[in-house]
Amino acid sequence: MKGQVPIGFIVLNAGVSRDHDEIIKEVVRMVRDRIGPVASFKTATVVQRLPKTRSGKILRGTIQKIADNKKYTVPATIDDPTILNEMESALNAIGYAGSRK
Repeated sequence: MKGQVPIGFIVLNAGVSRDHDEIIKEVVRMVRDRIGPVASFKTATVVQRLPKTRSGKILRGTIQKIADNKKYTVPATIDDPTILNEMESALNAIGYAGSRK
């Protein structure tokens, strides 16, 4: 959407021990090369897991509310509600989100 900035959440395979900053730089470079600079993809972070429903769908709307520091409710269909706290911490680390309202 216009006015929004893309943020990447990178979940690494088990056993990957490379420097996270280097992986993030490579992912940003790869997206900009394949999609183009118009995507303005510049920010990413490594996370342990993504919040999903029990059926496996990623809770993008909830992640967006956390990033925008908006009030959200924990969806009844979420697989593990503690992941939302992890997402909030990851977003705080890259300058997004704040304390939950």
